[in-house]
Amino acid sequence: MAPEAKAEARNKELVQASFERWRNHTGSPFELLAPDVVWTIVGSSPLSKAYNSRQEFLDQVINPFNARMATPLVPTVHGIYADGDMVIIFFEASATTKDNRPYQNTYTWYFQMNEGKVFKAIAFFDTREFDEFWTRVSPSA
Repeated sequence: MAPEAKAEARNKELVQASFERWRNHTGSPFELLAPDVVWTIVGSSPLSKAYNSRQEFLDQVINPFNARMATPLVPTVHGIYADGDMVIIFFEASATTKDNRPYQNTYTWYFQMNEGKVFKAIAFFDTREFDEFWTRVSPSA
């Protein structure tokens, strides 16, 4: 197998394993993010922008998101595809929010990887669903 094909297969395996850990509450794909990752949320949400580090993304999006949940977000993966240094993940995720309502959304994430780390990520999801939840539920509720 050519080195590029090996890297492609390895990246897909790393992402798949990270989603399995996320589903089992023993880890998450965010562990794969390089410290200087650029994570872009596409859309018209107030959170839609480029985050220029792992810490910025976790502090401004993931930690406040999780603080609004009564139960952990659980992903259901519909497909993971690798092409060169890009891994694409199509999944749904659901949880119960702190106001005891269901949260469910469909996501597609594009991970551009180098040496097993994500250095660029682009996220697509239903920003209307996300924004409604984000404004309805306080992280301190």
